[in-house]
Parts: sequence; structure tokens; C-alpha cells
Amino acid sequence: MSERELTEVGKITHFFTKISVAIVELSETLVVGDQILIKGPTTSIEQGVESMQIEHKDVKRAKRGQSIGLKVNGQVREHDMVYKVKE
Repeated sequence: MSERELTEVGKITHFFTKISVAIVELSETLVVGDQILIKGPTTSIEQGVESMQIEHKDVKRAKRGQSIGLKVNGQVREHDMVYKVKE
């Protein structure tokens, strides 16, 4: 069994509690279907990327430098880091 590889892909800049959507400023490309880990002092959420939006439009892929809206499965906080998980 191999060690999981984590690649930093971005940082949470805002979280909308009522709709459970995080704004992520990307430092690497992220694609729908990627497995991610959101990690912070009190946060640890692993999930698949099911959908993401840029300017309220669904996108399948987002690049470094873009900010995306991402539906998350729990409470996240500003400054939490987002990592892509590779088995």
C-alpha cells in the first residue's frame, strides 16, 4: 500500500455557511472529479470535486490564479488549505 500524495492547489478565501460553498483561490489547476483534502487548524474534510463555478457559471476545469466557488461537505474556514489527493 502506497503513501498518499498531497499537492497544494489553493486556499479558502471565504465561506458561505448557509449554502456550504467555499471560495478557493487556486495555485494549481483543479478539475471536476479530483479528490481533495481541505485542511486547517480545526478542519479536515476529504471529498471529491463534484462541481465548481466561476462567476456563477459551472466549469469542469479551473486554472492557477482563478477563484472558484466550490460546494463543500462541512464547515471550512478562511485560510484553510486545499490539497489534491493522489493515491
